[in-house]
Amino acid sequence: MLKWLNLSALVIVFDQLSKWWANSTLELYQSIAVLPFFNITLAYNHGAAFSFLAAESGWQRWFFSGLAVLVSIILLFWMKRLKPDAKFEAASLALILGGALGNVIDRFIHGYVIDFLDVYYGTYHWPAFNVADSAICIGAILLIFDSFRNKTEQK
Repeated sequence: MLKWLNLSALVIVFDQLSKWWANSTLELYQSIAVLPFFNITLAYNHGAAFSFLAAESGWQRWFFSGLAVLVSIILLFWMKRLKPDAKFEAASLALILGGALGNVIDRFIHGYVIDFLDVYYGTYHWPAFNVADSAICIGAILLIFDSFRNKTEQK
């Protein structure tokens, strides 16, 4: 099932290329309107999801990097132990792994994660995110869906 690491690699490449584009094209907090509910807006996230702990002194960079590396190792072992017919589960884990490593790369290189996808309604803006974050969320949702699907099939 480690062949699914190709999907992880694809997520990492697309994530890093999109972040490179956003970082080299936009100034910090500059926005480009795309749709009535979506902007491209460059932001740097020094914390975790939704900028959790972003205002701390810097220890969080190494904590979240270490945590992501640990989770990535666990995901690799999980993927290695999957049965060949667990393709949906493998794809889910590969998306999560690619997203986690995409954000770890940012933390190691920049000390923060580059975010640029800005979804909003009226004046409310969801916290900015990136391709890696999207892959993690999609992978997690698919993994949850797969766990319910497998329980239904077993009955």
